Amino acid sequence: MLIDKELANNVSKTEERLETLSKKTREAIIDIAATETGCHIGGSLSVTDLLIALFEKYIGDSRNQIVLSKGHAAAALYAVLYALGIMEKNPAEGYGRSDSLLTGHPNHKIKGIPYSTGSLGHGIPYAAGWALSQKLKGSTGIGVAVCGDGELQEGLCWETFQVVQAKQIDNFLCVVDRNGGQNDGFVHHISPIDDVRARFESFGFQTVEINGHDFKEISEALLGFEASSKPFAIIANTVKGKGVPDIEGNPKAHYAKIPNRLKNKWKRSMV
Repeated sequence: MLIDKELANNVSKTEERLETLSKKTREAIIDIAATETGCHIGGSLSVTDLLIALFEKYIGDSRNQIVLSKGHAAAALYAVLYALGIMEKNPAEGYGRSDSLLTGHPNHKIKGIPYSTGSLGHGIPYAAGWALSQKLKGSTGIGVAVCGDGELQEGLCWETFQVVQAKQIDNFLCVVDRNGGQNDGFVHHISPIDDVRARFESFGFQTVEINGHDFKEISEALLGFEASSKPFAIIANTVKGKGVPDIEGNPKAHYAKIPNRLKNKWKRSMV
């Protein structure tokens, strides 16, 4: 019983730490949205918790690579690196400036970012290729691709999954930030992707569906990946604009440039 209680306390402390990191990340994303260029705020806020959990768990091992395939959410990636102490300064201080490495899509010249991404679908084969290279070397390293549900409209994604199945790249993890929105509106209004789970399973993936804002569910899904003998997919149901009530669930919040008064209001209203 004492062991169970101690384990429960450790889990609780871990979740509290992740929640604290998540809040710091979202505040930095809002800061970036208030810069001269603004940012893709909706998808950055939706993917925050997933990136926090993945980086906290895997970034310490150089054999692992986490690739943000939905590169337009670079603000979230930079903010996560800042929250974790990998990036020293608030990314809002340099984001979008001509003399800065903090470009609107991930820049591989920044510590913690293995590949520059932006063209949707391309990060998935990067991560799968890394995973395959680790497997061929006999390494326990993994490749993780974080993509969006709108991104899955790209044929390259499914071509890669076909190769993953053929080569049985069981150290490859695909995490889908399913927030239901994309640049021009709702995914189901533009090019619906019916039963994403069944699609992944038809490509030989072990697949789970979770709440992408629940750290306990994310953690359990990652444990499932580590125990699996198949390529693994996590379909994470998320909310576009998560944490800012004014824009939650609104596809029009895909990109925003906000004034300081709104920045301060949104930080105060964060949930």
